[in-house]
Amino acid sequence: MKFGAPGPGPAELLDLRRRDGAKLALFLDFDGTLLEVAPTPGAAVAPEGLPDLLGELSAALGGALALVTGREIADLDLRLAPYRGAAAGVHGAEIRFDPERQATLKAEALDPAVLEDIRRLAGFEPRFLIEDKGASIAVHFRAAETAEPFLERKLTDYVAGSRGGLRLLRGRKVFEVLGGGFSKGEAVARFMAAQPFAGRTPVMIGDDLTDQLAMQACIALGGFGFAVAGDLFRADQADFAGPEAVRAWLRELAALMGDAGGRAP
Repeated sequence: MKFGAPGPGPAELLDLRRRDGAKLALFLDFDGTLLEVAPTPGAAVAPEGLPDLLGELSAALGGALALVTGREIADLDLRLAPYRGAAAGVHGAEIRFDPERQATLKAEALDPAVLEDIRRLAGFEPRFLIEDKGASIAVHFRAAETAEPFLERKLTDYVAGSRGGLRLLRGRKVFEVLGGGFSKGEAVARFMAAQPFAGRTPVMIGDDLTDQLAMQACIALGGFGFAVAGDLFRADQADFAGPEAVRAWLRELAALMGDAGGRAP
């Protein structure tokens, strides 16, 4: 395991499951982890078979599988239909424990004035993509990477001027302005305090800076955090070479749990 404290890697974790039927709670990032990062958020398309694989795994784990993403849950559902499971969206600002119910909000939408301010600040570069997610506002700069330093300075100064009311998150070719009181790590902790996650060994797989808090939450609860190679983690720092390797591992886990027959999920 390359992220956090020494421990088993993904292959060794499968062996652990095979030997003693370890009961896992699985947490998965979406973009850059389950599928390759697209040029824009709206261009992301789930690989064929991914919704069925997630449904199979969720059932095998007794429902102890949650997607933990920066996307809104409604957007996640759209891209993974017909799969619908437990999820935390907008970095933990919204959370859904029961797939049959609506998500609950941990944070209210930002003041509309914040969106107007960010549009004004980022207006110097028309190639920026501004995404309003309610509780956060993302500025994607993948199409204008050379403008990144100037954009970061502008947003950093703006957040500092908010006197603690806002914070700035950095992701893969994106900056997000959001309020406080929620994170992917906090979302994992909330899941782990509820059934069917409670009492299991938590595992988080992610590729980005915001996923580190979720990984750390899993490690603090006796579990594991696995990194996917990308902009943040180099290949020699990561447990997975990319999303395709993550999907292959998930298929192996699903097959292993299917072979276990009547053993506990």
